[in-house]
Amino acid sequence: MAFTCDIPAVPTVQADDADVRITRWDFGPGAITGWHEHGWPYFVVMLTDGVMRVHDGERVTDVARKAGDSYRRPAGVRHDVMNGGDAPMAFVEIEVKRPGALFPISEI
Repeated sequence: MAFTCDIPAVPTVQADDADVRITRWDFGPGAITGWHEHGWPYFVVMLTDGVMRVHDGERVTDVARKAGDSYRRPAGVRHDVMNGGDAPMAFVEIEVKRPGALFPISEI
């Protein structure tokens, strides 16, 4: 269900509280996150160009991304992510634990 690799991606948690967890992920060529499931909806913002090789448990898909690209996924996503390119790859992942708490109506 996951990639076989001895090179782990390096997560650096930048913020983690009751509302959100923000993690920077740095991947050398061939590095992987390891099989995991997201407990919250999340956003990803690419810091570098790269090829995200994603294993969803059934198939492997290569997605070319550019620095500045972003996307979002719902809670419950299960996968393993690999740097499918030959250069370092990095992105910031923002997991939203309590969506309504981030920007209460009184602050808008």
